[in-house]
Amino acid sequence: MANQKFFEERTDQSEVKARIVNKYFSTWAQVVMPTVAKRGGKIAYMDLYAGPGRYKDGAASTPLLVLQTAINHPLMSQMLTAYFNDADGDKTSTLQTEIDSLPGLGKLKYKPVVTCGEVDDDAATYFNETRLVPSFSFVDPFGYKGLSLRIVQGVIKDWGCDCVFFFNYNRINAGINNPGVKKHMDALFGEERADTLRARLPGLTPELREAAILEELANEIQSLGGKYVLPFTFRNSEGTRTSHKLIFVSKHFKGYEIMKDIMAAESSTLDEGVPSLTYSPADASMPLLFSLVQPMSKLKEMLLEDFAGQTLSLTEIYERHSVGKPYIKRNYREALSALEAAERVSAYSTKGKRRKDTYPDHVKVQFKEGC
Repeated sequence: MANQKFFEERTDQSEVKARIVNKYFSTWAQVVMPTVAKRGGKIAYMDLYAGPGRYKDGAASTPLLVLQTAINHPLMSQMLTAYFNDADGDKTSTLQTEIDSLPGLGKLKYKPVVTCGEVDDDAATYFNETRLVPSFSFVDPFGYKGLSLRIVQGVIKDWGCDCVFFFNYNRINAGINNPGVKKHMDALFGEERADTLRARLPGLTPELREAAILEELANEIQSLGGKYVLPFTFRNSEGTRTSHKLIFVSKHFKGYEIMKDIMAAESSTLDEGVPSLTYSPADASMPLLFSLVQPMSKLKEMLLEDFAGQTLSLTEIYERHSVGKPYIKRNYREALSALEAAERVSAYSTKGKRRKDTYPDHVKVQFKEGC
């Protein structure tokens, strides 16, 4: 089976995916732990399609990486409750053995829980009706069976809860207009949006088709309470088309900012310092394809137009403007510095002197009218 083959063959894409998830888990946990610790509470990591824990070459996959991160952190090891599930009993049995063999496992106050079962409507109902402790959830099905936005809604609804899920673009793109998998597509997009896509997609170019699918997915997630939606794209070995995506969902801008920085660091290309939020094995051999967009020029133009006549801090500009765009905070700082040097904007400090080209929160940037 292809799913079994995935765990036999560790790819660059699987390593990038594991790093993104583990880096976010570690940073997320350190953000929420101080608040949770005051209440004597717990944090959780949930992986609903956990797999066997290791690839055939012995490399650790996400469950073991997350547990090792917690084992190595004195406070995290006392607060983490980890829950791993898979529908394949052979995989859960192997995963349990791997967990039991982890060095330092005894440092964890709460023993990781491993279960075997399908992620179905009952699971979606449970997550939507149960109050969760602050949790980071990873939903990584092979394909689309078991992936519903009711699951996503359930695991992000409570305070401190974020989610990242695997979106198999190849299979979902092929399945949208396939009557045989209609119920799975309806569960993923909502029936109304799925019908909209079925009517809209025929005749679109591959690029517009991908954009339309992502737009409807993001709109449905946002309607369910996931205010911030951030995709990371994986391309095939030739770099010619999208194979799959990781979709991050959060209710808070802080989580969005943290994950964007992590995804930026894992991007295989930068254009004028702007990350592609994409991993493509072919990028290194085809650099010219990824250096013609001039995104920093576009950012400066957008800032002058979108904030004409306004006075804001860098943080306010970033929070208001960056959602749905690839730019990270450093890009905004560089754009403002260039605009200030060109006297297209001005800046002043509300707390005395200011170091040149710095934009802490007490520095306000003034945009001219009609620039």
